[in-house]
Amino acid sequence: MSVKDLKLSGGNRLCQNGAHGGHGEPLVTVVTAVFNAVNTIKGCIESVLSQDYPDIEHIVIDGGSTDGTIDVLREYDDRIAFWVSERDAGVYDAWNKALDLARGEWVGFLGADDEYLPGAIAAYVTLARDNPSAEYLSSQLEWLHPSGYSRLIGVPWNSGFRRCNCIGHVGSLHRRRLFERYGRFDTTYRIAADYEFLLRAGGDLNAAFMPTVTAVMRAGGISDTTAGLLEAKRAQVENKIHSALGAERQFYSRLIRFYGRRLVIKATAFFKGRKNRH
Repeated sequence: MSVKDLKLSGGNRLCQNGAHGGHGEPLVTVVTAVFNAVNTIKGCIESVLSQDYPDIEHIVIDGGSTDGTIDVLREYDDRIAFWVSERDAGVYDAWNKALDLARGEWVGFLGADDEYLPGAIAAYVTLARDNPSAEYLSSQLEWLHPSGYSRLIGVPWNSGFRRCNCIGHVGSLHRRRLFERYGRFDTTYRIAADYEFLLRAGGDLNAAFMPTVTAVMRAGGISDTTAGLLEAKRAQVENKIHSALGAERQFYSRLIRFYGRRLVIKATAFFKGRKNRH
């Protein structure tokens, strides 16, 4: 896909060569897929722009928004590397398009509802420097529900990948050569293609982890349903991480935790409502 072939698009890459790690540090590409997120996309973009790491390009792939999201993107024409708005087949299709445009040594994916915390990218680059053979970098995230309930998610890849999609994928960084080796995201998945992609490497994935909260992930959408657990089970079987029976056991174990968390969220919302009434 060529930048010149795209109709409804913008960003400073269209009028200049763009950043290539000109400060002697590796270029980091941050990818955001968005569709009708006018209320949150500005916060996402600002969280990238406010990073104190100098060599970042932000690529935003919009799926044809009609709610004013494109107007927000136009406001940032001279501050983000590139954006395009066109119909796509979902988040992972958008991510694959962005990979064809990305120029960074490291690539991260930040949701339109999510935000990096200050210093996140610099912390990741330091982690990469301390672990020169690492190809995947992750940390912890704050998962925030509208009820006010929040929790920290994210464990080291090698300690959790066989059980579930327990890593904090939002904003984590992948070395570019991972995509050269394992291909692109499987768009037959709607929720767990990021997990499935990393499962292709499995225990051979050279990963580094830091117990630092680097981003806020807002709850919502299909990813907060049991469909994500079903896709994770499918990914485990297809990548021979578990047998069908083993994956089924893991699924029911996670399902119990899922509904337990639902009860906690409902209780949080209930007591928050009572407090607001008094």
